[in-house]
Amino acid sequence: MADSRDVLLVDGYNMIGAWPELSSLADIGLDEARNRLLARLADYQAFSGRKVICVFDAYLVPGLGKSFAESKVEVYFTKEKETADECIERLVRELSRRRRQIYVATSDMVEQHVIFGQGALRISARELLIELEQSEKEVQQRIESDQQRSNRNTLDHKLSPEMRKLFERWRRG
Repeated sequence: MADSRDVLLVDGYNMIGAWPELSSLADIGLDEARNRLLARLADYQAFSGRKVICVFDAYLVPGLGKSFAESKVEVYFTKEKETADECIERLVRELSRRRRQIYVATSDMVEQHVIFGQGALRISARELLIELEQSEKEVQQRIESDQQRSNRNTLDHKLSPEMRKLFERWRRG
């Protein structure tokens, strides 16, 4: 059965350049920034239910053009002499044939206009960062709420009112 989830296409290096945390990680090493981006996108994918595809520009790397899955996020390194924008545009055309909404995360204004013309919706790097941070907060709140619920005495809910009164009398002496 075909995957009919909404799709988020992410211009990976655009996000790395635009997000402060990733930009500073890229100064240390690009691998660290890419790995951090992919980890956050994987969490977002699990939370949002959207299928996430991250595209990295390998325009000047001969013979690359590979794709793989990293924590269930599809990762594309473009082919030789193909930009990330061209790859994203191709993916939008391919994916728009199926019934789903396609979002493209990039702050490249020209790319935003092109993909918008193909029927995809755009999300700026800043908007995606805000969306990811919001989803991370919601996940943290759910975890804390679940922990509080599991710390409660569950035996109390299983007792009859008469037994609760009896135990309360014993507790008070």
